[in-house]
Amino acid sequence: MTSVFAQALGDDFDRLHPRLQRRFGVDGDRDQGCVGTGTMDRVWRGGAFTAPFLYFGTLRHILFPETGTNIPFTIENYAYRDTYDRPTLTFVRTFQVRPHRRRRFDATMVYHPGREVVVDYLGTTQHLAVDLDVSVDDRGGLRIRSGAQIFRGGVRCPGLVMAEAEVRESWDERAERFDIRVTVTNRRFGPLFGYHGSFRAAFLPGGTPVPAAVRPLRENPA
Repeated sequence: MTSVFAQALGDDFDRLHPRLQRRFGVDGDRDQGCVGTGTMDRVWRGGAFTAPFLYFGTLRHILFPETGTNIPFTIENYAYRDTYDRPTLTFVRTFQVRPHRRRRFDATMVYHPGREVVVDYLGTTQHLAVDLDVSVDDRGGLRIRSGAQIFRGGVRCPGLVMAEAEVRESWDERAERFDIRVTVTNRRFGPLFGYHGSFRAAFLPGGTPVPAAVRPLRENPA
């Protein structure tokens, strides 16, 4: 099974730093999964007006309102074929925002060959599908930018409320860690949410069971 990101990047996949090639090359054959553990140096949100929106996101494991520094973090990427036989990669991010409180930010990604884009299904019920533009920067890092967003049922997200996300991931040679930076903004209201930090990763061999906890409760066929 060819990995989601290898399909999306084509020949450019070879331009990724070798550490990122393995991480984003998880395909269920050589590596079933990649589990990263580390610390987010900072998790932030926009003004007070963003809090209700972010609290609502906690109901579906998408966004959350807590902020802070030096927050323990894990990211679970597992490759599998979903019930529609699509190669799928999980992105389950867990933040220990308080000593007794964890928040999750869940997504599953598939490659849409007809439109040649990665589709990012957000949350536990995949109620929002986001087209992603993926590219490689001049240092071998991965850049992901969100595009069109469609709610389950085919309703396009209005531009006024649409959140635009940018993800940058790279390999720090000196620290031997992955660096990640995520920013979510709105064209009218400005910055909404984001985080940045670093983590190390362990790879799980092909054939390792994919935990039910990282799979969505419902899948979107669109």
